[in-house]
Amino acid sequence: MKKNNRSALLLALIYVVFLVGGMYLGYRLLSRSEFERSKQVTATSTEADRVEDIIHIIKKKYVDEVSTSHLKSDTSIDSILNQLDPHTTYLPPAKAEELSQSLDGNFEGIGVEYYILNDTLLVTNVLKDGPAFSSGLRQGDKILKIDSMVVSGRSLPRSEVTGRIKGKKGSYVKLQVLHQGLSNPVSLNIRRGRVEVSSIDAAYMLNAETAYIKISRFGANTDADFVNAIKALKTKGMKKMVLDLRDNGGGYLSAATGLANQFFPENKLIVYTEGKHEPRTDYFTTGGAEFAQGKVAVLINENSASASEIFAGAIQDLNRGIIIGRRSFGKGLVQEQFAFEDGAALNLTVARYYTPLGRSIQKSYKNGLKAYQHEIEDRLSTGELTAENKQIDSINKTMPYVVKNGKRVFAGGGIQPDIYVKLDTTGYNKFYAGLQSKNVMIDFVFDVLSERYNADQLNQNLSAFTISEQDFTDFLKYAKQKQVVADAKQINAAKPLIYNALKILLCKFYLGDNGYYRALNLNDNVVKQALNALQ
Repeated sequence: MKKNNRSALLLALIYVVFLVGGMYLGYRLLSRSEFERSKQVTATSTEADRVEDIIHIIKKKYVDEVSTSHLKSDTSIDSILNQLDPHTTYLPPAKAEELSQSLDGNFEGIGVEYYILNDTLLVTNVLKDGPAFSSGLRQGDKILKIDSMVVSGRSLPRSEVTGRIKGKKGSYVKLQVLHQGLSNPVSLNIRRGRVEVSSIDAAYMLNAETAYIKISRFGANTDADFVNAIKALKTKGMKKMVLDLRDNGGGYLSAATGLANQFFPENKLIVYTEGKHEPRTDYFTTGGAEFAQGKVAVLINENSASASEIFAGAIQDLNRGIIIGRRSFGKGLVQEQFAFEDGAALNLTVARYYTPLGRSIQKSYKNGLKAYQHEIEDRLSTGELTAENKQIDSINKTMPYVVKNGKRVFAGGGIQPDIYVKLDTTGYNKFYAGLQSKNVMIDFVFDVLSERYNADQLNQNLSAFTISEQDFTDFLKYAKQKQVVADAKQINAAKPLIYNALKILLCKFYLGDNGYYRALNLNDNVVKQALNALQ
């Protein structure tokens, strides 16, 4: 294997591990889709009936002309959908419910986040308005039993644990809990309820005039959550905004248009949709914007998709703000969800969406699903994500669209940022990738550092806070116990990254999502570029 190929593969591994390692913190890469919910519920008694219903829906609703004459009721659902586009999917009941709860911004349960540490269920966050908090469960507690099932000291699948904690509103779950700092466990009988989760991951002031807002998904309540956040930030002096949509995989189309409505005056075209069976539908602003005047920088990357691209496209086409980061995913298809009586759902592509200038940003899927799924890795191997300067890529070969100020923008393949910021891979080596893949840094923070530091120490001077040399020495011993070892050269190269990651994770544990992003953004080159651009 050639040296440059080996380097590309290693870099791809590091990049993927880096993303996966952060997922438990909450920025999930959702299926990249915009949804328009159908109220239609279809009852089917057999698998053959289900296939027939799906074929019928495709004939009536699919975005393009498609021949279904050769499809029979004995054809598998996957075989049918694989002939369409990469974003038409069939979800079994559990997956459909999980996606619905994520986008609706609420679920039925007790309102707790946890992490499985050394076969122990460690509580990492308790929502203050949730049933768990009211019953006395706190961050740092350890859950020993769920009802009659012992969970401490057992390697249980996360799905089994989640299934036992969640449940219908009004039902009870009994937890045996060891409170942090105590030696004797207690029993808590918690009544499950409806738990509300905000779409806004973080909202705080970067400086005296500039706010930072992070949105990881476009859910049913994103517009209302955003309005509440900026009203609070205005009281703190906000005049400019950095809106972070990196790794935001999409959500509801209505949420994207609702958010865009907060940035524009009345009667501005935000987006339009059109398909073979769907006439063109225009989405205009309705007025009453909460942030129609202040400067805004929108952050995107290769995992910003769908609803994120609708919003970024409107900002760019209408010259409302500046787009910073790297080329977005390139998903310009709209799904309508068709529910089945058993809870399963078909997310069928029914239309394409177009930015105000008429751009379709959908990247090609003519080479098949596998090539489509690996397109981001291709950007990495060709250097598009890591080049010092923005490289010319395929979307720049299309005919440009011209924004009112004379700026040229392009269709296909995603939203190209106005200011490109490369993916910084300094220090990412085999040692760091091993730490990520085995969750060594997360485990060390929860297992060791959480006992050495507290929230007050972090809050006093977050920018200056750092772990000690003794902490780092202990960390290397901890990593060795987890069978992650390296030579001195690799350790020294990764050392600054490790210091920063441990600090960020410690802030997540004690200060929540706001603290996590406050710490993360101190050394974020994309945020720094945004602050410079807004001056």
